Amino acid sequence: MADDASNRPRAFDLKMVRALVALMSQHDLSDIELCEGDERIRLRRGPRGVAIGSALPVPVAAPSATLPQAVGTEPGKTGKTLHEIKSQLVGTFYAAAKPGEESFVRVGARVTPTTVVGLIEAMKIYNEITAECNGVIAEILVENQQPVEFEQVLFRVDPTG
Repeated sequence: MADDASNRPRAFDLKMVRALVALMSQHDLSDIELCEGDERIRLRRGPRGVAIGSALPVPVAAPSATLPQAVGTEPGKTGKTLHEIKSQLVGTFYAAAKPGEESFVRVGARVTPTTVVGLIEAMKIYNEITAECNGVIAEILVENQQPVEFEQVLFRVDPTG
């Protein structure tokens, strides 16, 4: 009797994915990849970016394939549409790399998508926050060493500046 592929359980069903998510959380894993036959699954927790100062993973609410730096839009005080740079982590915001050093950016600073605008420390890992857009910093909505929430707006950037 031939094996019917449609009746065969899939290697990575929802139950398996949930078990992998729990395993990642329990053991503070940031990335997991499994292959079985032709099937492959890769789960990644947290944003893509550079962890500075440690090799430990950064746990966040849920795994995802990638979490790009969120950039939204908001009408500014002058009526211009401003891009919002949002936190992708819960943690502590740092405006500079080290205490006593100059801030990464100030209001009026020109930024590119790769410009580091701050750091968020979560679980002793320092994650770079990049502008992810071109423009000029119009507003800074957080202070150094301030706790931040997921999706909290940190900066507003004028793309026409």
